[in-house]
Amino acid sequence: MTGWTLLPYGQSAVLIELAGASDVLPVRDALLARAHPAVLAVVPAARTVLVEFDPSAGSGAELRRLIEDCLAGPASSAATRQPEPAVELAVRYDGADLASVARQCGLTVPEVIRRHCAPEYTVQFCGFAPGFGYLSGLDPVLRLPRLASPRPAVPAGSVAIAGEFTGIYPRSSPGGWLLLGRTDAVLFDLERQPPALLRPGAAVRLMPA
Repeated sequence: MTGWTLLPYGQSAVLIELAGASDVLPVRDALLARAHPAVLAVVPAARTVLVEFDPSAGSGAELRRLIEDCLAGPASSAATRQPEPAVELAVRYDGADLASVARQCGLTVPEVIRRHCAPEYTVQFCGFAPGFGYLSGLDPVLRLPRLASPRPAVPAGSVAIAGEFTGIYPRSSPGGWLLLGRTDAVLFDLERQPPALLRPGAAVRLMPA
């Protein structure tokens, strides 16, 4: 793999900056597959992977060799990971921005819905709020910027798009993504193990309700 940089991140973490978003999950999977005792956590983001480590369980040079080995061939390292069944979510396409998205994209509303449901999405990373997954795989035709001014409150379960991602709001919160619809699925529940329904690497299918 080319186009990466290792940066120190405090006393016990390293940040891997990658050239493209498509490299993030393979590198994450390769690091997890190694199961090195010094690695405490591996956290993917849009184009970075944060590696938290225990300095008492391995030297910095050893950790760097581990990371460089994963970067040299992450795909083969992750080959043994068994894919989980896709998370299927029913969506009511009645969002406040659905008609506006159709106009901006030069499509009909049914065509927006069809294109939005067609891909199998991948949870690229999580952030913003507990249980909020950034889903990659959005049809390029539907890629629009977020609102210039965010709404003060977006209802829980809102299915929205912004840039290259689809996202689903796990709870009511401010937000500037374009609202296409809503799901009744519970995205985050502390009584559930694991609490987050959508986790990095998971496949997601959206179905019109």
